[in-house]
Amino acid sequence: MAPPQSVTISDVAREAGVSVATVSKVLNQRYGVSVSTAAHVQKVIDRLGYESSLVARSLRSHRTHVIGILVAEFEPFSTELLKGLSKAIGGSGYELLAYSGGGRAGGNAGWERRYLSRLSGTLIDGAILVTPTVVDGEYTIPVVAVDPHTGPSELPTVDSDNLAGAITATEYLISLGHVRIGFLGGRPDLESARLREEGYRRALRAAGIDVNPDLIRVAGYREETADQPARELLTMPDRPTAIFAANDISAIRTVDVARSLGLGVPDDVSVIGFDNVPESALTSPPLTTISQPIQQMGFEAMKLLIDLINRTEVQAKHRRLPTALVERGSCRAV
Repeated sequence: MAPPQSVTISDVAREAGVSVATVSKVLNQRYGVSVSTAAHVQKVIDRLGYESSLVARSLRSHRTHVIGILVAEFEPFSTELLKGLSKAIGGSGYELLAYSGGGRAGGNAGWERRYLSRLSGTLIDGAILVTPTVVDGEYTIPVVAVDPHTGPSELPTVDSDNLAGAITATEYLISLGHVRIGFLGGRPDLESARLREEGYRRALRAAGIDVNPDLIRVAGYREETADQPARELLTMPDRPTAIFAANDISAIRTVDVARSLGLGVPDDVSVIGFDNVPESALTSPPLTTISQPIQQMGFEAMKLLIDLINRTEVQAKHRRLPTALVERGSCRAV
């Protein structure tokens, strides 16, 4: 069977009994068409399902009314962020295009430049870069970065208070009587990961507890990269009584590894994460974690970008949102 043919502007004109120029005026809301004719043409457009191409729309008006969300890959953080972006775009007159080149985070430096070169100019009016590796480029369209690798720069940015969140997580474990606290860090190339480790170290020092390098591992924010570091901590002769994992995915893997070793959570080891992705509430036991408002980060990033596109005055181009402790069942007092 041959694929269905796309509806063209000529098809609409023929069906409506008007000229192509009239259909074009209706599509672009230009003067010179009576109210009744415009209504008739719009009904035909809706009935036939005609959609002008993004490229054609851009060439006519120099605007596509499409915003691009560019990610290295879709994973729990970026998919949660998309929920907030979708909420913010409602009623704005803009459409959303989520784009990933299929790259793997950590091995695809500079991906945002390549993605933007493909989309900007004819397909999107602005872009939100999720955890970009580079934020010092000169872009031809408005761009907002969410949780960039190198932290805030001159580029408009939205992130969360990673340092305060990590301090809260570590102080919480200390308040439960834990002294030997392991840390599973994130990716070394991320500023947010560095801040979470700094928060861990700072809270220990403030409590008069020595920072023990043997209790610190790089887990890389991924299930597969967290497995071995978690196993190393949990099989130490004098294993930690609690582990702070710098993201929920690593924390969830730590719970799984502990179970495989015959250890109970929280009876034998307490585990706390960071992010509060939906999966964290579904573990057994449910994961205690630090909540960063990921959906709100997406919402703020979208509002900021739309203001920049519309050239609305922006009060602050760097927005940092607070984090908070979410107590569930994976931690207990020693």
